[in-house]
Amino acid sequence: MTALSPCPAPFNLAAHALSRAAELADKSALQIIRPQGAERWSYGRLEAAVRGCGTGLLARGLQPGDRVLMRLGNSPAFPVLFLGAIAAGLVPVPTSAALTAAETTKLAARIAPALIVAEDGVPLPDHPAPVIAAADVLAMERLAPCAYAMGTSDRLAYVVFTSGTSGTPLPVAHAHRAIWARGMMYQGWEGLLPTDRLLHAGAFNWTFTLGTGLLDPWVNGATALIPGAGVTPADLPLLMKRFDATILAAAPGVVRQMLKSPLPALPRLRHGLVAGESLAPALRNQWQAATGTDLHEALGMSECSTYLSGSPARPAPPGTTGFPQPGRRIALLDETGAATDDGILAIHRSDPGLMIGYLDQPQETAARYRGDWFLTGDHARRGPDGALTYLGRADDMMNAGGFRVSPAEVEAALAGLPDLAELAVTDIQVKEGVHVIACAYVADQTLEAELTTLAAETLARWKQPRLYRRLPALPRGPNAKLNRRALRALLEADHDPA
Repeated sequence: MTALSPCPAPFNLAAHALSRAAELADKSALQIIRPQGAERWSYGRLEAAVRGCGTGLLARGLQPGDRVLMRLGNSPAFPVLFLGAIAAGLVPVPTSAALTAAETTKLAARIAPALIVAEDGVPLPDHPAPVIAAADVLAMERLAPCAYAMGTSDRLAYVVFTSGTSGTPLPVAHAHRAIWARGMMYQGWEGLLPTDRLLHAGAFNWTFTLGTGLLDPWVNGATALIPGAGVTPADLPLLMKRFDATILAAAPGVVRQMLKSPLPALPRLRHGLVAGESLAPALRNQWQAATGTDLHEALGMSECSTYLSGSPARPAPPGTTGFPQPGRRIALLDETGAATDDGILAIHRSDPGLMIGYLDQPQETAARYRGDWFLTGDHARRGPDGALTYLGRADDMMNAGGFRVSPAEVEAALAGLPDLAELAVTDIQVKEGVHVIACAYVADQTLEAELTTLAAETLARWKQPRLYRRLPALPRGPNAKLNRRALRALLEADHDPA
């Protein structure tokens, strides 16, 4: 593996993100795209706005280390505030604009923000911190540039919350070095070039969008294309063509929606990047047939971004997730902590992209470690060629009739039916002490007979679903990630024990 060089010192995440701004002052850094046009920001303007924002925040009396709660959607104010706060030594905390006031109140209580920045119409927490508008942040562009607050690379830079699909969202504290560690992804996953125009279909607050959609293009001198509010997956193919996208980044669910209709010719497209949920082999094949390009999957988490992936230089073998990115120290551990070829993925604590810890929760942080290894909670299997196959979250592993079954394995086996839009499986309790595998699917017609036949042909009996339910949609979170916890509750509530 190629080792990542040590992070420079002193260091500032925002300064590194915009290190190309002076030489690329007139180049387009960011375009918020919609069917009716685009809002364009050059590198020069972006850096001026970021450093002016830093000046404006400090002028309001904020002190280094103060936390700034972000209640913003896909608007330029988001990256300006995120990087502006970090440039000035403050700690931004992005949150989903889709969260309710009650949900946001709980998050605010965890981080104790000194300031809240919000767009009109976005629910606010019940919290005493002062609130300013997104427009106030953008107006700071006219202020003198702040000096970058330099320091050690392992100090706190920003906080993100886990999705909460497996329980209460946890505040993840990341160091300034997190952006330096992303260098392992540029060729280990993204294949990113300065000439690229990367279109990311996610919300700004999602770490997949924040990193792959914004920070990585800017570090590499590329252009970030982000759909504005109201853009749907059906709009994306024509936007990709109109704005000359060379790379698409999206959740597999978004790709699936895009492929419901024939795609236009996309001669500039080089490849696609997917994360957030497992990529079904059938979906990858469908994309390849429709575009002539490949989809490269990455596995990651809020605590460490991505660490396992296929890439243009080394595509994942069919049916696998990919390889550890060059420079990563990854292990598979069994229940005793011993190395194995079928176990829990773990990341060594020396990885510069790994979180500092859960904010103000040392016990919760310590519980995720086994010696020097951070336990991701993801179950995977290593093949003879070194490629790893993601088998699902350890806490998502199904138990039916005493057998442990990976939901990802069952979903991959059943995902190839032509009339099937999407599906997911989970185990549900049908009576006291009895669990069975249930399959929820989205389709225009009932496909239970076809799915039953396919399961019998491709899966051992103990891996086959016993219940099938056609749903109008699968439950998903704000970033289109499957909420398996909600799916289990929905299917259990719908099940008739009789």
